[in-house]
Amino acid sequence: MARLDWEYFLPLEGEIDLHRSPRLERSLASMIKKKPEQIVVDFSGVTFIDSSGVAVLIRALQNIREYGGKLTLSGLNDKVRPIFEITRLDQVFIIDPGDIESPAD
Repeated sequence: MARLDWEYFLPLEGEIDLHRSPRLERSLASMIKKKPEQIVVDFSGVTFIDSSGVAVLIRALQNIREYGGKLTLSGLNDKVRPIFEITRLDQVFIIDPGDIESPAD
């Protein structure tokens, strides 16, 4: 992945479920409001995502596409990748298989 603006990098941890999805939605909405070229959501610390979390990501993707930006998902581990593959959302989202360059690189 190319360098990114760390202000628009959102690392997630734990379970993204009905209780945590509203917080994710607020975080993404505050970023989207600024209309960055790209937002990266890092799933390397996520152990589970349910349909409410996926719905938040789909809405964010739609909102970002409206202004021509990109939403990239990174760090999809073996616990969450199958959810995106089974639902074929791996064909909808940009999924970064590589490492993210730190600002020092």
